[in-house]
Order: sequence, then C-alpha cells, then structure tokens
Amino acid sequence: MPRSGSTLLQNILGQNPDFYVTPTSGLLELVFVSRLASTNSLEFKAQDSEVMKKAFLAFSRAGMEAYCQALTDKPYFMDKSRGWGIHFDLLNLIFNEEPKIICMVRDLRQILASMEKMFRQTPEKARQIENHANITGTTTFKRAMIYLQSQPVGIALDRIAEIHQRGWNKKMLFLRFEDLTTQPAETLQKVYQYLGVPEFKHNFERVEQLTREDDEVYGISKLHEIRAEVKPLQSDYVNILGRDVVNYVQNQCAWYFSLFGYRAGPV
Repeated sequence: MPRSGSTLLQNILGQNPDFYVTPTSGLLELVFVSRLASTNSLEFKAQDSEVMKKAFLAFSRAGMEAYCQALTDKPYFMDKSRGWGIHFDLLNLIFNEEPKIICMVRDLRQILASMEKMFRQTPEKARQIENHANITGTTTFKRAMIYLQSQPVGIALDRIAEIHQRGWNKKMLFLRFEDLTTQPAETLQKVYQYLGVPEFKHNFERVEQLTREDDEVYGISKLHEIRAEVKPLQSDYVNILGRDVVNYVQNQCAWYFSLFGYRAGPV
C-alpha cells in the first residue's frame, strides 16, 4: 500500500551490510516491456510458442539477475515495487520457485489522510486531482473517492484483494506499518524468519536514508523521505478527512479492515 512504510523498511534493512535495497524500482517495467514484445511481435508469433515461452522466461531471469549484479555484489537484493505481489505467478514461472514478497499495509483511513495532507502541502501548485471547471476533486470527500478508485491507492487495494483471492497471501509476508513503528525489533525478526536469512541487530533510533529518489518526477516533494527514528505516528485521520469520509471508507472497505485487524466503527 502507498504511504505504508515500505521506504522505511528498505532503509532499516539497508543497515545490514548483506542487503542491497532499492528506492522505487523500474525493474518490473523491464520485464513488462519484454513480455509485451514477446506476446505481440510478429517475429515471436511466427515461431513455436512453447519454445518462445521458454526463451522469454530464460531471458527475463538472466536479465533480472544481470540487473542486480550490475548494481551490487551483496548477497541479498531487495527490490521495491508495488507491482510484484500481483505478479506472483509470473515470478514463479521465471525463477521456477516461489518468490519472497513482503507487502506493507497500513490503516486505510490514515493512508487517505496522508494523501490528503500531501495535497494540502502545495497550494501554490496546480494539482491534477483538482479541477474546478469540471467540479472534480474539489472537496476532501471527492478527493478521497478519487484516491480509492485510482493510482496509487485504488490499484493497490485491487491487487491485495486479488492476491488473497488467488491464495498467494499464504506465501507472502504482510506487515502492518503500525507494528513496524511500535514493535520494530519483533517486526524485523518476522522479516528475517520469512526470508530465511541470518538476523541482524538494527539501530531503530538512527535510520540513515540510503535510498534516494527525485520525488519531483512524481509531482510531490519529499514523498519518499523517512524519519531517522522509528516511532509511532499520531492518528489524525478524523481531523484530516472528516467523519463522513471515515464512515464511508469503513463501510466500503470493511474487508480490508477485517483482513488486517483494524478496528472500524462509527465516528
């Protein structure tokens, strides 16, 4: 999920000298481009489909491995992308083994509040979500509805629902942002146990930002900046979103609250 601590988790893991951690990665996009070409190009269609399938999978695996090796010689490579989970089956085919995927989640009300706070940070800029001529995105409620039905929140919700529908959730590790910030040591222990690699003693009071991104390309400055100290954040979604938005989200996305153990009730 967006705004759920994946950048924080990456930089905590980056304290371990055996781990190379990425910012938001485009590696998956390279695989997408290759898949599109192998599916639609006449040169591939004109050849034996099973042979071309085998070649595409081998090309993808070797390409991904070469990509990682060009960036680091560390034994563990943690690639950050919200797209990996929904392509569990493709990764399984490429590597001929089940992938290790960690998915960060967070109270959906607080995710929407975080999105809204970012919107309010730049009143001097024209924002794509807000169009007064078309009367779209002109209120907090309308913007919340757009967040829920578009990138990045809406697509993430769709993917999590499908991951559970397909049963892939049983082979992935879901971590709550709230648990990472209140019980970081216990949460990281779960990560190491899931990955099956030796544990490392982390410093949660001083997390250096190792991953760097030019957030201006996303239109939001400081989108992927982290706090140096891992600690809980104050819950402020009612004040930011208002009661109508909170009640609507709880009703429409009750499955999400139930799935990840978030309490929901009238406010």
